[in-house]
Amino acid sequence: MFVEQFRYSPIPSDAQSIRSEVRDFIKENLSHFPMQKRADSWMGFDSEFSQKLGQRGWIGMALPKQYGGSDSGAFTRYVVIEELLAAGAPVSAHWFSDRQSGFQILQYGQQSQKDAFLPAICRGECFFCIGMSEPGSGSDLASIKTRAEKTANGWVVNGQKVWTTNAHRSHYMIALVRTGSSESRHGGMSQFIIDLTLPGITIRPIKDLTGSEHFNEVFFDNVELTEDALLGDEGNGWNQVTGELAMERSGPERFLSSMTLMYTLIDAIGPTPDAFQAREVGRISARLMTLRQMSLSVTQLLENGDNPSVAASCVKDLGSVLEQDIPEIAQQLCDMLPTSSGGGEHALVLSHLMQQAPSFSLRGGTREILRGIIARGLGLR
Repeated sequence: MFVEQFRYSPIPSDAQSIRSEVRDFIKENLSHFPMQKRADSWMGFDSEFSQKLGQRGWIGMALPKQYGGSDSGAFTRYVVIEELLAAGAPVSAHWFSDRQSGFQILQYGQQSQKDAFLPAICRGECFFCIGMSEPGSGSDLASIKTRAEKTANGWVVNGQKVWTTNAHRSHYMIALVRTGSSESRHGGMSQFIIDLTLPGITIRPIKDLTGSEHFNEVFFDNVELTEDALLGDEGNGWNQVTGELAMERSGPERFLSSMTLMYTLIDAIGPTPDAFQAREVGRISARLMTLRQMSLSVTQLLENGDNPSVAASCVKDLGSVLEQDIPEIAQQLCDMLPTSSGGGEHALVLSHLMQQAPSFSLRGGTREILRGIIARGLGLR
């Protein structure tokens, strides 16, 4: 049963033991990091900070030791990223490499790909972006049109990706493209590791409301790939990417993006909240605790080797709803106008997250697509 996937899954004591060490590291390295930058949460980019984490062994933790990981397991990694996200640490540089690209390469890659990429990922020196969405496709990955044609020496890729986070700052992309025809709309697709410095690739950043550049358009114009760029088996791309999406949609980043605003809101309310303020902060806290347990349940399923795509979609959907609700609720609880300059910490963070929040239900799959996946999981469609 689908509901049984959300079982109580406590963090094992050996995984919990690293929490104080991570908090000490954060205090040492982020003590002067401003709240407005912390509001970027997992979208904050700092390659030097990522390398420091790599030196501590906190990137690629669940990867095998032979590739620079520590065989720590999913729960130890969960504790580390939970602490980093709660503190608003700038983890975006290595985020996709650590969360999913490394696991994809470990599971499906050739030995030469594992040797080339995994140690660099664990050191915090190799950054990946994810090539999934396309114009006209949105979150309906089965309708993608970017195509790779087989040649005598490898492949030639033509097409476009969009909403590609950090493409302008990444070294590589794992892209889902069409490599053949199939009667099934889920067939004929493959994944490739694409060096983003290759000729024929154009990357155009898309500015958001805050003026930041996270999303990108990526164009492929007769991009030549060698045979060893193929990740996994030709034609197995759909099966590979659905497992990847479970890792993308289930972590604490799906409900902690607005945590910095919670800190500034509680400080702005002060130690004597009125009944309405106390009730609403309590409700948000209850939703956070529930989502955390749901996320831990999915972590247990991933640890078991299961593919909890439906459960992960629930975490992503409910989490992004909460993340978008927090800025709205904050305005009701505190009589302070948001401002992009000249205000106090709470006003600055509120303004920043109000402008970022619309993207929360886009990244990782739109709400409509997620609810369709959930409906199928419940046998409703």
